[in-house]
Amino acid sequence: MREKSEELNRRGFMKKGAKATAAAAVAATGLSTNAAHGVVPEDKKITLTDAMPTRVLGKTNLELPILGYGGAALPKKWGNTLSTEDRVKLVRHAYDSGIRYFDTAISYTYADSQAIIGKALKEIRDDVFITTKVDFWDVSKADGRITKVDTKVVARQIEKNLAELQSDYIDAILIHGTPGVEQMTVEQCMEVQGELAKARDKGQVRFVGFSAHHYFDKALALISTGEFDLCMLAYGYLPRGNSRLFSPRTTELRNACLAKAHELEMGIVAMKVLGAGMLGGFGRKDLEKLPGAACRYLLQDQRVHILNIGMRFPAEIDGNIKTLAGDTTYTNEDRALLAGVSSAVLGDEKVKKMSVE
Repeated sequence: MREKSEELNRRGFMKKGAKATAAAAVAATGLSTNAAHGVVPEDKKITLTDAMPTRVLGKTNLELPILGYGGAALPKKWGNTLSTEDRVKLVRHAYDSGIRYFDTAISYTYADSQAIIGKALKEIRDDVFITTKVDFWDVSKADGRITKVDTKVVARQIEKNLAELQSDYIDAILIHGTPGVEQMTVEQCMEVQGELAKARDKGQVRFVGFSAHHYFDKALALISTGEFDLCMLAYGYLPRGNSRLFSPRTTELRNACLAKAHELEMGIVAMKVLGAGMLGGFGRKDLEKLPGAACRYLLQDQRVHILNIGMRFPAEIDGNIKTLAGDTTYTNEDRALLAGVSSAVLGDEKVKKMSVE
C-alpha cells in the first residue's frame, strides 16, 4: 500500500509540475489558463439537469446522467440518413436535452463521428464528458492477431483524436475492444495502457479504460490489474456482443467483470443495451415500449453508471430521456415484453446463423 501511495504522490507531483509549466507558458502569451488553451480544468464539474437520474462514474468521482450518447449512431455508412449539419444539431440536441456523456472512437473517424461531436460540443467542452478510443489491428494477418504492438501509434492516434474533437484534452480514452483488445493479448493491452498512462501524466487525457464486446476472459484480466479507471462492457437483456451471441460461459465471465470492476470502484458503462438494434421488428405492436423496458432492466444493476446508446434522430433522444425521466422500476410488463421479443429475435433464422462464443 505504501508503494502505491508513493507512486500516486509521484504522479500527482508530475501532473502539477506539467500543469504549472503549461500555465506559465500560457501566461507568457497572455492567454487564459483554461482547457481551450491546453490546461485540463481542475476539479471539473459538469452542470446537471433534472431530466433523468444520475450516478457517479466510479473513481472519476463525476456525477453524470445515466444516459450517454453513442457516437457510432452518427456515421452515414452505419445508417444515419441526416446531413452533416443536422447530425451536428443532433449532438447538440442531446446536450440541450440533458445528456453529458458522449462516446466516439478513432475508427468512427472515417465516418466523421469525432468531427461532428467536436463541432457540436466545442463551445461547451468543459460541461461534457467525452470518451474516445485508440484502435489496434493488423490487416496483413488472416486471423487479425497482432504480433507486436507499435506503441508510437498511440501518440499519433491521441493527437488525431484531439484535433478532430477540437479539444486539448480527452476526458477518457479507451483501448477499443474491437479492433483492439480482441486482437491483442493481455500483455499487449498493458503495453498500450502504459502509453495511455503517459498521456494522462502529460494532461492530454484524464482517465484510461477499455471496452469489450465478448472476450471477457481478457477483460477480466485487465480489470484485475487495477490500472484502469473505467470500462465499457456489452451488457443488455439480449446476450450479444459486436457480431455474435454469448454462450453461458461468456455471460458468466461478463458478470465476473462487472463484479470485479465494481469491487475496484471503476466506472462501468454498458453498451449494446438494445442489442445493437436487435430489439426491434418481428411484427410486435408494442415495440415503442422496448427501449424503456431494456433500460429499466439494466437500471436494476446499481453497479452500472452509464447506458451508452446510439441515437440517430432527435425523436430517439427525446423518447429515451422521457422514459428515464419517469418511474424506472422494472415491471412485470417489462419482463413479459422483453422475454417475448427476445424469444422472437433468437428464433429468427438470420440470428440463428450468428456465431456463439
